[in-house]
Amino acid sequence: MAGFFITFEGIDSCGKTTQARKLASYLRTKGYRVLLTREPGGDRIAEKVRRILLSKTNSEMTDLTELLLYQASRSQLTERTIRPAIKAGKVVVCDRYADSSLAYQGYGRGLSKTMIKELNRIASFGVVPDLTILVDVPIRTSLERKRKEKTKKDRLEKERFEFHRRIREGFLTIARENRRRIRVVDGRGDIEGTWQKVKKVVESFLSKSNRTARRTRR
Repeated sequence: MAGFFITFEGIDSCGKTTQARKLASYLRTKGYRVLLTREPGGDRIAEKVRRILLSKTNSEMTDLTELLLYQASRSQLTERTIRPAIKAGKVVVCDRYADSSLAYQGYGRGLSKTMIKELNRIASFGVVPDLTILVDVPIRTSLERKRKEKTKKDRLEKERFEFHRRIREGFLTIARENRRRIRVVDGRGDIEGTWQKVKKVVESFLSKSNRTARRTRR
């Protein structure tokens, strides 16, 4: 059976990482072979790129350099990890993917969206998620959660409120333009409440995928 690809997107501290982990665990209980990974990173070389991207010591990094490093990490992860896993029939669950580049570097930084879409296509080898779950929360909710976590902010998290507002609006715009692939989940509630919404979305997707697979075999 062919594998499929599910991604989670959203602004910082929206809860997507927790939900990605819960989904991977849930799918394993259903008998699926699951690969849980993340962007940037998920591969030995890509993790090194991640450290460069998020380090607070690299504050002089230019916007274009930032974009190209994300694309380099994506290319490495996709070719070495994601594509082989899908080909092997696994479910790949990824914490961020190409939509993040468009939201952060396109809507957030103001770089050319046309250029970013083309770079996304090249770096991903044309791989597009079968389902993307956008966990959406207001910016102030994100900032309040970050304060409660009491963790040190990375280079991107230290950006100003307006930067993160543009990113959230960017994600919502991307979702409106890709309604068949992207499902928006309200992440303002607690972890379990958000998980029930995520699970409902995924179960609907799996049900449709199974029906399609049965029709194909006939």
